Amino acid sequence: MTVQIITIDGPSGSGKGTLAAKLAAYYQFHLLDSGALYRLLGLSLHKHDFLEKLDSHLDECVNYARQLNIKFETSAEGTLVFLEGEDVSQTIRTERVGEYASKVAAIPELRQALFDRQRAFAQTPGLVADGRDMATSIFPEANAKIYLTASAESRAERRVKQLQGMGLDAKINDILANIQARDKRDMEREVAPLKPAADAYIIDSSELTIDQVFKLMVDYVNSRTVSN
Repeated sequence: MTVQIITIDGPSGSGKGTLAAKLAAYYQFHLLDSGALYRLLGLSLHKHDFLEKLDSHLDECVNYARQLNIKFETSAEGTLVFLEGEDVSQTIRTERVGEYASKVAAIPELRQALFDRQRAFAQTPGLVADGRDMATSIFPEANAKIYLTASAESRAERRVKQLQGMGLDAKINDILANIQARDKRDMEREVAPLKPAADAYIIDSSELTIDQVFKLMVDYVNSRTVSN
């Protein structure tokens, strides 16, 4: 049986995670949050004092990435993420860990170490994969490829609301600067830079609600013969 794959790529804060989860539930497909893998690796390397020594300890970091002790648990309340037995579901969503992930993602050897791990998520009946290079690098054979974007300003506003909802302090100017710096790093890295696949369906969500974007996605996915 052919595994049907839907990819959603785009910059930080565009709504990929929320919409990928909605699509996976709608089609009853598996879900890959590739950003979580990079955040988990970044957080783990930081905890073990490797993050600032990537160049001098690259081989050790690569081996560590291949053996990363992580676990995902899905429930009615959402997905719990564990690193070395510790629940880090909220920790990995902070701006600081996002910065760790961006640094890790710029290292070709670490990206390769996580490549097979991501490919293994493609199981029947299908997969929704959310990230920055899902369509261009990890799953170029995907049935439906979506590139979700939004202005940096609108993404910063959404991120501030999300962080405040988690009880965290957030300043719009700092968040905007972080988003712009991360976009630049992601788009200019040498390996698998952030960009739409040539055959991707591009959606700008700056002025759209989650429900409006979801409808656009479902209409597009159905047109690509992915059945509900």
